[in-house]
Amino acid sequence: MAPSFDWWAKEGHRGTPVVVKMENPNWSMVELEGPSEEDFLIGDSLVRPRDKSRNKNAKQLTWVLLLKAHKAAGCLTSIASAMVSLGSLIKRRVRSGRTDTDVEVDVDGGRENENPTVKGRFYFCIKVFLWLSVLLLGFEMAAYFKGWHFGAPHLQLQYLLASPFGFKDIFDSLYSRWVLIRVEYLAPPLQFLANVCIVLFLIQSLDRLILCLGCFWIRFKKIKPIPKQDAIADLESGESGFFPMVLVQIPMCNEKEVYQQSIAAVCNLDWPKSKILIQVLDDSDDPTTQLLIKEEVNKWEQEGAHIVYRHRVIREGYKAGNLKSAMNCSYVKDYEFVAIFDADFQPTPDFLKRTVPHFKDNEKLGLVQARWSFVNKDENLLTRLQNINLAFHFEVEQQVNGVFINFFGFNGTAGVWRIKALEDAGGWLERTTVEDMDIAVRAHLHGWKFIFLNDVECQCELPESYEAYRKQQHRWHSGPMQLFRLCLPAIIRSKISIWKKFNMIFLFFLLRKLILPFYSFTLFCIILPMTMFIPEAELPAWVVCYIPATMSFLNILPAPKSFPFIVPYLLFENTMSVTKFNAMISGLFQLGSAYEWVVTKKSGRSSEGDLVSLAQKEPNHQRVASVPNLVEMKEELLQEKKAPKRKHNRIYTKELALAFLLLTASARSLLSAQGIHFYFLLFQGISFLLVGLDLIGEQVQ
Repeated sequence: MAPSFDWWAKEGHRGTPVVVKMENPNWSMVELEGPSEEDFLIGDSLVRPRDKSRNKNAKQLTWVLLLKAHKAAGCLTSIASAMVSLGSLIKRRVRSGRTDTDVEVDVDGGRENENPTVKGRFYFCIKVFLWLSVLLLGFEMAAYFKGWHFGAPHLQLQYLLASPFGFKDIFDSLYSRWVLIRVEYLAPPLQFLANVCIVLFLIQSLDRLILCLGCFWIRFKKIKPIPKQDAIADLESGESGFFPMVLVQIPMCNEKEVYQQSIAAVCNLDWPKSKILIQVLDDSDDPTTQLLIKEEVNKWEQEGAHIVYRHRVIREGYKAGNLKSAMNCSYVKDYEFVAIFDADFQPTPDFLKRTVPHFKDNEKLGLVQARWSFVNKDENLLTRLQNINLAFHFEVEQQVNGVFINFFGFNGTAGVWRIKALEDAGGWLERTTVEDMDIAVRAHLHGWKFIFLNDVECQCELPESYEAYRKQQHRWHSGPMQLFRLCLPAIIRSKISIWKKFNMIFLFFLLRKLILPFYSFTLFCIILPMTMFIPEAELPAWVVCYIPATMSFLNILPAPKSFPFIVPYLLFENTMSVTKFNAMISGLFQLGSAYEWVVTKKSGRSSEGDLVSLAQKEPNHQRVASVPNLVEMKEELLQEKKAPKRKHNRIYTKELALAFLLLTASARSLLSAQGIHFYFLLFQGISFLLVGLDLIGEQVQ
């Protein structure tokens, strides 16, 4: 018999190879030997090889099955342990946590939390939807086990109309009436609302796509604002060059964690001492913090810095009132420009040299805005997701609007204003919680232009706890709606072009500030779960999956290192839509929480390089006329920072209720075999659950 030269044959083996494919990739392919033709011959000499081959194949198969069973048992054990640990973590957090329904006064200079009546109405509506979904899920499951299937609702309706008297019992009669009610009364308005939200969703997606194309064009053409060459030459020529009088303001309120680094960074700005004045605008109501900040100002004043300390006795208007009071000082008339930095911002020494020259020979330029960078963007998952949002905001939204229409919302800090533009716009007003956007809109209506510098960065902090981030987002989304109501008549009556009016009303306010949180919450948190219980109203898979994924991809382009977090980013943005929608409604209808102002909690983080450079620049000095016991206060403050603080988490009832609503809807989608909808609802529900239990970000101290 001729030898076999098959490439898969092993030397010394005969027979037909049999390939067994297993599901687990670690055991994907096992080669077993099958019996040859000679094994089927009758003979004593062939009995032993035959038995040996059988025993060998049986042993190999047994080992494979044992290994697979061991692997499956390991997976089940790990899943079980993970579920047990997650359950214990949730139980521990629920025991130690506080709910967001607890009335609590903010000690950092803010108002009380949201109006309990306003918050209760919103929470009550969500609870009604939740209990209805639970009841409907039980009803639908009972119908499913009685033979009602949901793959094609129109076929079920045809069956009902064809045999109206063929029902077996009362349950079938009730369910058939429920199907008719769905088809006749519930599905049409729900489908109409879904279509409206889809149209708004497509418009907003188109706007975002156009902004991304504009950013690509700016990069491709290398477009950037460049100051006049003679202004740069004047800076290099020494103090005799272009060094206008600049006023620097640092508004702060009970921010003892960051006051030192911000004051130090501003005092190290590279600008002639005779041409700059630093105002530390302290609105703190804590006596210890006041003494510490005042002592820090005295220290830098002794070192030669031109710096003054201001404290208001009557604290009205929050940050806007603080800035307005400072601008009323008699010496402000001697200054041409004002730079504003919040308490956690650390400008580089060349900040003024890279921003002020843009004003020379550009009399209509009112604002130069720098970009923010973050010292703690990699601190936790929450800060990483915030970095994605803000990177898109600066590099795409503000840069494109600054290049093509010379208008964007002032960010409230890290910017330089022409004082004449502030005065022409009417100065700082305390009528909203977004005084920065307010002054920018009024200045634009008076014809002033803005410049955004994407290559000039100013370091600051991101909120590290969800509680601080949620309060910040509430203020950022309620304030624009307040401002829109107040500014709409002025925008219509203004003398700017029709295109600029259209951009400000429909793009700046309605599309990006109102429509975005409205459709995000309504479409994905209300309509999508409802379509699971009213399947006659359909939401296409491309609305649920493909377009949101594409928009998330575009949003993450300015922060390419964050691509591994694209799925958490998509889920978290939908989760935050609850807070943004609630804030938008509060601002639009002037509800109690629309005027909520809470200072964003800071942790006092700074980059190591900045701390080293500031320590090297800060010489030894003698403290004269220091406040009694101030050294002990500072030591206590340092010990307080180093000592471990007791932390607690908050339980967010609205997010938890929506989590169970979405998870209930995902269970209902299983009955209809809707794959994409099921996975979206499942993961979105888990996202709401994690946020509701405060399992994202740092805990509140």
